[in-house]
Amino acid sequence: MTGSFGHLWDLCKRVFAFGKRITLKGHCRFWIIQSFNGIIAVASLVSFLFFVACAYWYFVPTFQPVSHSYDDHAIPNPNASIGECNVFQGSWIQDDGYPLYNASLCPFVERGFDCLANGRRDRGYTKWRWKPRDCDIPRFNARQALEKLRGKRIVFVGDSLSRTQWQSLICLLMTGVEDKRSVYEISGNKITKRIRFLGVRFSSFDLRIDFYRSVFLVQPGPVPRHSPKRVKTALRLEKLDDMSNEWIDSDVLVFNSGHWWTPSKLFDLGWYFMAGGSVKLGMPITAAFKRALETWASWVETSVNPNRTSVFFRTFESSHWNGRPRLYCKVTQRPSSKPGGRDRSPFSDIITKVVKEAAIPVTVMHVTPMGAFRSDAHVGTWSDNPAVPDCSHWCLPGVPDTWNEILLWYLLSRD
Repeated sequence: MTGSFGHLWDLCKRVFAFGKRITLKGHCRFWIIQSFNGIIAVASLVSFLFFVACAYWYFVPTFQPVSHSYDDHAIPNPNASIGECNVFQGSWIQDDGYPLYNASLCPFVERGFDCLANGRRDRGYTKWRWKPRDCDIPRFNARQALEKLRGKRIVFVGDSLSRTQWQSLICLLMTGVEDKRSVYEISGNKITKRIRFLGVRFSSFDLRIDFYRSVFLVQPGPVPRHSPKRVKTALRLEKLDDMSNEWIDSDVLVFNSGHWWTPSKLFDLGWYFMAGGSVKLGMPITAAFKRALETWASWVETSVNPNRTSVFFRTFESSHWNGRPRLYCKVTQRPSSKPGGRDRSPFSDIITKVVKEAAIPVTVMHVTPMGAFRSDAHVGTWSDNPAVPDCSHWCLPGVPDTWNEILLWYLLSRD
């Protein structure tokens, strides 16, 4: 390439010398010759620059934008482990490698969450991957995850959003199982929101994944004597759910709560808070939620063996209802460009604060900000009851798969 530049420069010098040797008499002729020389000089300069550009494009590799698509062997950024990277700060990017499974082929997905089977036509909402700012989430490998989880028991405790994550994890892992009949609900129950306990066993891997429905985590109970008539049920903030003894014998515990802590699901139905032996009629919901979480944290500290069990608490999941009260549910075709204030929640702040003060390690899965942008991923009218719109729950496959990709990264990294 250097030799080519030298030849071109010699050519330019000869052109300029030729112009100087031309001598014409007369003022007008002299002006014409000078103008002609100027044109030749400009043309030579343009040719030189064009040649340089062509040579650069030829000899230097073409610039390619950084691609965020994964292959089957993608691994985290070697310079950033999950302990060094905040996986919950990032953005959603399109990825044709998603979704990771077909919900219609997974017998453990509730019909109400299988939006495509319920008539949703646009599949764009299934093609988004969460990209942390400073690292990459490893590409999900079902077989590898199953081998790492062999002999384990994973327990999800919470409300219907927890049940969605439970279903998502089962469907993700089933893609690595050859004999699908070896995966079954241990009691033969149909997957439904009406059952408080559901357990699925991967017999080939001696793996169990259980779900316990406990929307408040603490225990409801009878109303004390002489309580006002409007009090129908007392939510005992100082006593954990009576099923909590069944959660202890596990290797992984994943909790969530928050969506039932609303006036419409508490006060409007006659549910009030009880602490210190009396009903607290004027206690704010956020104060009661904090008291309940402190009870939960005390139970974790005294009942869970941190040398065996990894404990997680997922924060409040963003919903996308519009208007006050919930007037309508609009599901978009693409993620929102702005969080619209949904990236923060008082419940998430309380969870973070209580966990930070806990005596044993608990990992907070702060999913609130990432869900704030996913106005496209809710069930909407594509449930088993289209007459009732839903801007709280997520379609499967969808956002809960990302929670599980992060959960598995934590578990496999620790292991």
